[in-house]
Order: sequence, then structure tokens, then C-alpha cells
Amino acid sequence: MNKALLLIDIQKEYFENGALELVNPIDASENAKKLLEHFRKENGIIVHVQHISGEGVPFFVSRTKGVEIHENVKPLVGEKVITKQFPNSFRDTDLLEYLQSKEITHLVIAGMMTHMCIDAGTRAAVDFGFECTVIGDACATMDLQINGQGIKAADVHNAFLAALEFFYAKITTTKDYLLS
Repeated sequence: MNKALLLIDIQKEYFENGALELVNPIDASENAKKLLEHFRKENGIIVHVQHISGEGVPFFVSRTKGVEIHENVKPLVGEKVITKQFPNSFRDTDLLEYLQSKEITHLVIAGMMTHMCIDAGTRAAVDFGFECTVIGDACATMDLQINGQGIKAADVHNAFLAALEFFYAKITTTKDYLLS
């Protein structure tokens, strides 16, 4: 089984003083860093996904600090960086072709936001035939609202991970993944 690490949108916009600050993004990015270090040590395939918004969107604006990949998971020269404009990392990008060219069959996924780009990317990956493992504690999200009711980030995070685990992915922790 050929694995690749897919780090989705671990960008400054989601951290303190960013336009879309998440709950506990530092903890998630530190766990993602552990995965990244593991894949680098093993000379594994690593793909960084970076969201850059289209015109008129007030976040992830091109050439701003917010679009920069966070220091904890900064790509090294030679590591693949995919830029996207949609939650699904495969949409209008060369991600699928790149993974196929490397004969990847299994994706280890971490990043931001659990309820949006992690969910969309994981579901798309499975639809394209990849096996997926999502590292839950290397992902982060935010509090949401619907019909005037607040939903805490932990509940959003857990609900989306539970939904993914139902069919789309194995869900695990950084520690358990690195020990396996």
C-alpha cells in the first residue's frame, strides 16, 4: 500500500489574529507536524494543500499573511504544494493526477477545517478510490450556528469525524497512527 500525507489548509488565516480563527489550531498543527516529521523521516510522499480564495472573498486573499502555510508544517523545497479555491482539494487541481503518478492508494489526512475541507477532501478521495485515514487530533474546526443555536467546535469536530468514520475513513489519533 502506497501512502501519502495530505495536509489540508494549515494556514495562518485559521490561527490567532486570522480572519477565521479556529478552536485549538496550534494543538492540531503540532500533531500535523509530528506526522509531517514521520513522513519526512520515512521519505514518504507529502502533499500540502493551500487555499487561495477567488476575487471578492474576504479571507485567504492572495499575497496576504493569511494564505501562508503555518510555520509548524511549512513545506520543504521539493514537497508538493497544491493550491485550490474550493473545499474539495481535488476540484480544479492536479491532486488526483499527482497521486496517481506516485501510485498512491492510501491517504493520511490532517488539516483544517474538519467540517469543511477535511470532510470534502476525504469524501472526494474515497470517491476516487483512495483508502483514507483521518488523524482527528491533527484537525481543527470552529464553533458554528444554525437557526440561532450555537454548536461548539468540539461537537462539530466529533460529529464530522463520526460521519466520516461511518463509511469514508478510519479515524485515529496522531499517537496511535505513529505507533501502528
